[in-house]
Amino acid sequence: MKWQRDSGLSGRIFLTWVLLLLVYLIFMGVLMALGLPSMFIILIAVGMGLIQYFFSEKLVMMTTGARVVEEDEYPDLHRMIEKLCIEADLPKPKIAIMQSPMPNAFATGRSPHHALVAVTDSIMVTLNKAELEAVLAHELSHIKNRDILTMTVAGFVAMIASMIMNNFLFASLFNREQGGAWIIAGIVAAVVWVFSTMLMMALSRYREFAADRGAAFITEDPDALISALKKISGRMERVPVETRAAAEGVNAFYIIPAISGQSFAALFSTHPALEKRIENLENVRKEIRGY
Repeated sequence: MKWQRDSGLSGRIFLTWVLLLLVYLIFMGVLMALGLPSMFIILIAVGMGLIQYFFSEKLVMMTTGARVVEEDEYPDLHRMIEKLCIEADLPKPKIAIMQSPMPNAFATGRSPHHALVAVTDSIMVTLNKAELEAVLAHELSHIKNRDILTMTVAGFVAMIASMIMNNFLFASLFNREQGGAWIIAGIVAAVVWVFSTMLMMALSRYREFAADRGAAFITEDPDALISALKKISGRMERVPVETRAAAEGVNAFYIIPAISGQSFAALFSTHPALEKRIENLENVRKEIRGY
């Protein structure tokens, strides 16, 4: 069986865009009705959104310390990704390496033609060839599914709400004429932030299932990804907490979160539980092999 676009993910991405647009419009309408400087807020948010869109790759690289590597530096890694790109019908992305004791990987970029796949140096010595191929196929599936752009847009709406939440108390104290309006805006912003974050995390969890499924079809070896996920998860627990905590800000990008089980609720988790991902891959194995 060949890799096919996940209809469930496509439907969720479309629904996420619609709901986020609706929430955004309602939110801006509330700000305007309250007489707040909504255009100023919009301009700042749009500016930050454009920076995220065009420079998300560089921003994530700066945050993680990833460095783009050429073929002469890591020929085996380049050949592995080239082979998988042929299987996945994708242009070859940029390839980067992170120096980290955490065995992990991520993909970023706004489109298949502007994408990057990064791995840590430790993952390359933790996994065998088949397992590493499965992890790379998982990251390429994110690119093929185009789910990275949707996560960026979802984060944009949450960012606007967060900006207002973080500033409404200051504004209400120092602007007596509109103090009440800023308090109402802060409450509305809190509701919008919770909703958009929950929506973003729900999509984040499902996109991991879809990328696992895509990797299994690209490599035709779901067992390799199951083994890789178990190895990464087990090794992650032995990485110092301080190191993992420092990487928590990019949790949603990693194949296994740097910090797991620390969320206020499962609704705010970036990844599904490992057991559920393994169960999903076992179901894919039945589709591919019939057992």
